[in-house]
Amino acid sequence: MNEILKEQFFVDDLADDQKHVITSINDYIKKGLTGKQASVAIIQGAAGTGKSVVLMELVRQYMTDKHYQTAMVVNHPELYKAYQDLAESIPNMNPNAIRRPTALINYAQKNNKQYDIIFVDEAHLLYSKSEPYAHYRGNNQLTDLMNLAKVVVVVYDFDQVFQSKMYWDKDLLFKTIGEHPYKQFDMNFQYRMVASDEQVAWMDDLSEEKPIRPFPDNSDFKFQVFDTAGELFENIKKRNKEVGMSRVVATSGFPRIDGRHNVEMDSFSLPWDEWDPQRTHWAKREGSITQVGTIYTLQGFDLNYVGMIIGPSFGYDAKTDTMTIIPEKYSHKEVFKKRKDMTFTRDEYKKFIANVLNVLMKRGKYGLYLTAYDDALRQRLVELYKNGK
Repeated sequence: MNEILKEQFFVDDLADDQKHVITSINDYIKKGLTGKQASVAIIQGAAGTGKSVVLMELVRQYMTDKHYQTAMVVNHPELYKAYQDLAESIPNMNPNAIRRPTALINYAQKNNKQYDIIFVDEAHLLYSKSEPYAHYRGNNQLTDLMNLAKVVVVVYDFDQVFQSKMYWDKDLLFKTIGEHPYKQFDMNFQYRMVASDEQVAWMDDLSEEKPIRPFPDNSDFKFQVFDTAGELFENIKKRNKEVGMSRVVATSGFPRIDGRHNVEMDSFSLPWDEWDPQRTHWAKREGSITQVGTIYTLQGFDLNYVGMIIGPSFGYDAKTDTMTIIPEKYSHKEVFKKRKDMTFTRDEYKKFIANVLNVLMKRGKYGLYLTAYDDALRQRLVELYKNGK
């Protein structure tokens, strides 16, 4: 098994609260397997709280036991590759039982296949509307999965919702579950980052347009603000040579220059991440140090250090001393795709964009290096960093 993936998804010594959640879900699954209608176990928590670790312990337990008809789905292409890698290394586990949700739904409906348990990681990426371009012609993938299994175990983080076609909130989740039995299993403790609660709160406040404060200096988590993206990149390269798994990431909105759609700022110019049809996921590829990561390659993955370039769709309001979100400058149009069944306000689109920034900032276990495209925002962040040291 790849050691990087093993470290992220399997923990030899689970924390007490993780053990408690697993025991509780096991009890719920056993009860659900004897029920008359599909039941739903909801694992919910913020980024880095160990949701995937808990899920993989359950997956390893049930998907290696021939007494159960099981499947696992994940709609994130990079995570799908990772789970395929893991499955090949786990005795008695069938990698073919791990699929993208559309593929599983279409296969099961065509072949009248039913399951005891279906596990869903990053369930907030399930389609909540028809998406014919992606070969999904149903109305809601969670509904379809509930029709295929006795128990559906789903991992949700509503703060990782970024697009209208994958829109979820608690109201929609419970409306979709309807009369089916369900139980929520909450995870609140931060496992990914060595950052303190106050440092995590600083990241949340920044993306929620609250007044900017100096970054708290009360843990071993490394934080630094740079006046240029070029200097940030040089430091990320140093960290990558020292400890590996250190990458530059950015949010959308960078203008095209001479036909190039790169991330370009001061002396920094690198292309966006590239999709790889091979099994190796972006974060693990050596060549990705010369590309800029996005939510599409990094959601669900750990890095050691993140170099975060806050893109042009974020500005600064000196009157309120807050970072502002400007949807009109966000160039990734999938975020704004129209739906027939619901409409979104400007504030809701701002929330999608804020979620992207928040999740990317929290990819690094040991440190966050930060800069911003907007001059006023960058200058304010640099000023607070220097004064707070």
